[in-house]
Amino acid sequence: MSQKDRMSAGGRINRAIPVTFTFNGKTYQGFEGDTLASALLANGERFVARSWKYHRPRGIITAGVEEPNAVVQLETGAYTVPNARATEVELYQGLVATSVNAKPSIEKDRMAVNQKIARFIPAGFYYKTFMWPRKLWPKYEEVIRDAAGLGEAPKQLDADRYDKCFAHCDVLVVGGGPSGLAAAHAAGLSGARVILVDDQRELGGSLLSCRAEIDGKPALQWVQKIEAELRKMPDVKVLSRSTAFGYQDHNLVTITQRLTEHLPVSRRQGTRELMWKVRAKRVILATGAHERPIVFGNNDLPGIMLASAVSTYLHRYAVLPGRNAVVFTNNDDAYQCALDLKAAGADVTVVDPRPAESKGTLPAAARRYGVRVLNNAVITVAHGKYRVASVEVASYAKGQVGQKQTDLQCDLVAMSGGWSPVLHLFAQSGGKAHWHDEKACFVPGKAMQKESSVGACAGEFSLSRGIRFGVDAGADAARAAGHIVAKPSAVQVAEIVEAPMMPLWIVGNKELSTRGPKQFVDYQNDVSAADIYLAAREGFESVEHVKRYTAMGFGTDQGKLGNINGMAILAGALGKTIPETGTTTFRPNYTPVTFGTFAGRELGEFLDPVRKTAIHEWHVENGAMFEDVGNWKRPWYYPKNGEDLHAAIARESLAVRQSVGILDASTLGKIDIQGPDSAKLLNWMYTNPWSKLEVGKCRYGLMLDENGMIFDDGVTVRLGEQHYMMTTTTGGAARVLTWLERWLQTEWPDMRVRLASVTDHWATFAVVGPNSRKVLQKVCHDIDFANAAFPFMSYRDGTVAGAAARVMRISFSGELAYEVNVPANVGRAVWEALMLAGAEFDITPYGTETMHVLRAEKGYIIVGQDTDGSMTPYDLGMGGLVAKSKDFLGKRSLTRSDTAKQGRKQFVGLLTDDPSIVLPEGAQIVSGPFQGDTAPMLGHVTSSYYSPILKRSIALAVVKGGLDKMGESVLIPLANGKRITAKITSSVFYDSEGARQHVE
Repeated sequence: MSQKDRMSAGGRINRAIPVTFTFNGKTYQGFEGDTLASALLANGERFVARSWKYHRPRGIITAGVEEPNAVVQLETGAYTVPNARATEVELYQGLVATSVNAKPSIEKDRMAVNQKIARFIPAGFYYKTFMWPRKLWPKYEEVIRDAAGLGEAPKQLDADRYDKCFAHCDVLVVGGGPSGLAAAHAAGLSGARVILVDDQRELGGSLLSCRAEIDGKPALQWVQKIEAELRKMPDVKVLSRSTAFGYQDHNLVTITQRLTEHLPVSRRQGTRELMWKVRAKRVILATGAHERPIVFGNNDLPGIMLASAVSTYLHRYAVLPGRNAVVFTNNDDAYQCALDLKAAGADVTVVDPRPAESKGTLPAAARRYGVRVLNNAVITVAHGKYRVASVEVASYAKGQVGQKQTDLQCDLVAMSGGWSPVLHLFAQSGGKAHWHDEKACFVPGKAMQKESSVGACAGEFSLSRGIRFGVDAGADAARAAGHIVAKPSAVQVAEIVEAPMMPLWIVGNKELSTRGPKQFVDYQNDVSAADIYLAAREGFESVEHVKRYTAMGFGTDQGKLGNINGMAILAGALGKTIPETGTTTFRPNYTPVTFGTFAGRELGEFLDPVRKTAIHEWHVENGAMFEDVGNWKRPWYYPKNGEDLHAAIARESLAVRQSVGILDASTLGKIDIQGPDSAKLLNWMYTNPWSKLEVGKCRYGLMLDENGMIFDDGVTVRLGEQHYMMTTTTGGAARVLTWLERWLQTEWPDMRVRLASVTDHWATFAVVGPNSRKVLQKVCHDIDFANAAFPFMSYRDGTVAGAAARVMRISFSGELAYEVNVPANVGRAVWEALMLAGAEFDITPYGTETMHVLRAEKGYIIVGQDTDGSMTPYDLGMGGLVAKSKDFLGKRSLTRSDTAKQGRKQFVGLLTDDPSIVLPEGAQIVSGPFQGDTAPMLGHVTSSYYSPILKRSIALAVVKGGLDKMGESVLIPLANGKRITAKITSSVFYDSEGARQHVE
């Protein structure tokens, strides 16, 4: 297999081990040590991707993590990985990769038609289009979602394994380039515990891609020497193929180590990725810098690359990306790329906007080697279809583009607009970046944690000074950690004299950007200079707003390549300086991290326990669908014969209203309260009085927090003179028990009360409906169920289906109902006995959704759904439960001006004018009329259902001053654009007199 652009010698690849791989269905060959990107370039592939928005042809532009274009889908099935950067993927035998965002192929991408309609889809077009007709929005949304994104999310369970580990060290060094190596070595010599982290498979950083010398020898010999010494130090750990992606408080750095990703799928064993959480006494950041592109016309064509990337492919992978090259640069560094290309046999022309008299070591060397240099010149536009073929060069002076000078035929453009220090981790640590005018980049400011930045990430681009400052930082960190420091001997690096760079963010002015060929700032998201000018013209001045309006800095590279250029262009459009414009936020993660890395071995069920009732298996056997309520699995509904949720609810609720139903209510919290001061405690906790509650009676109570807001509710029964059992909401059981214990232990330690959670001790069943009494009479013969003997809100001890039982006559549905409590270990037997006894009445088990419908028909609240932590008893129309003659927790807060003011949201009912419309819960309620798209907001819908017994929709809501607005009409605007009219009513929709629960 031909590798036509592979050089015959050189590189850090192993030519003795060829590697076969597949890209877009075609088989290629590379060598061990290649990346997918270098192997594609070696095989002559330049067009490897399509851009996100316009689907323009794109090629490889970088050689590292900042790559925006060469994004691929790796492997298939359970091992697939979306949005991998080809520049980071180590080549292995049998690797399979495909381009993303192109259907059916990159050559015949259907969405390439977007290039022809580009003028109609500028920045922010989706905020201005697809607005009419509103009814077509679902179709628009479907098209937009189908077009969005890059790779495809895995459809199968991840077959790989992941893990986590934790470490402490004296010094953590992030970055294995020259500065990082020097820092780690200096710290390690002191005996400090050092961890060195680098994202490459081998250490060396920029030294892997250049011809630098240290101590008169190739720099890589120095790298090998330092690495060998580090690996011999017992307290030094070197983590290669590892990326530090987050910097949290207290010097906690999170790292992902890729252990097996470089191996063929068939050979991967053990952990694929390992997450390290490292807590360090001192952190040294040596994360390097990213080279910036230059913004000019058609600067996204395949074959246009960063100059440093070209040098990397030449030196590290022995790949010649082009034979007729143009180097476009505003600084001296890129002249090294020109020299490298010339040495590899390419024809090279340098285009430099600076005057010819600027002095520098590398430009002088380039001229000596016969490199053609065009000074006072810029590239204005590139030409080509699937690869750059030529560039237009114009004169340039004093920041102005002059007349066209010449056309240069080429198959490679190596560009360099300067360097941007990698400040992501520094910023995450809390540090603020500062603009350096001379270096034209942001550099680290004051460290906010015990951290120091060295080398290129500190804006120090000189190799000699980078190593020297690295040594100093490593020694200082070790000393601060308490170690005696012995500095290593100094190294000698030849200084390279560099002429000052000339900041050049974009070629041309706003006119050229808006009327000429597109000048791209963000390659992945197709953000052009014209988009930024448009955003500024439309009033976006904050760089964060511009980022979101244009999508600049979104995607997998998060603006590593283009954001500084974008900020500079925005600054020019606003008439501000770059530091005045500022930067976007550097958020974790520095590079994409798999979900598996975060999950580690914590797969399947969470540590948080799953709680099941005593008859859970009966529910499973009888086809119940479940929902999570707190930690509990509760039956949601019981579908029969293919019923959907709504059909099942209709059947279950009508059965309860017309005959009898049974609900597993075992999940309700139950707190056993005993002691001489039990009633005193209840008096403090509930708003209503409890001292005179008789034994054998039940009472409903509201519990408030210190602010007077409803905290929980429930029924408490008096079992004996000093014995009560309190029931709570399912999700509030633990919270209420903690609340009671807190007051007993901190404020009332002298109270003689004992509390015990007994939720799991009892199985609780609600037998509900007109025939509920008849069912219980068949299985319980020692309780008189007559109305006079067993009135509403009473409790009796008895025997139900042979089990000792506590039976309460309470109702959460408004029907005749009984709550049966039996020991949990006999719960299923009693439940089945009740089902058998109720068979002649067609007894129907029902779930939580039907329970919600039944209680909503009666206007009963659910804490946490109809309340939100800002509702008082008066807001809910429950002022009658607030005692005037006793104190209780939260009482004083009910008299605060804010709590007692007029116009607070109050609990009401809503009936839509169209009885078939079920309002979405959370929908806003407005008074109208609309002024444009706005209207005064009155409240929101808290609960909404279709009532089978009423044959219409009902809703509960909280509305400002709602109790004084009975009968008034309101509007409910929906997300689909419809505006629903409804009337405010009482919250009780069914049996407002309460006769059914008191039936004889």
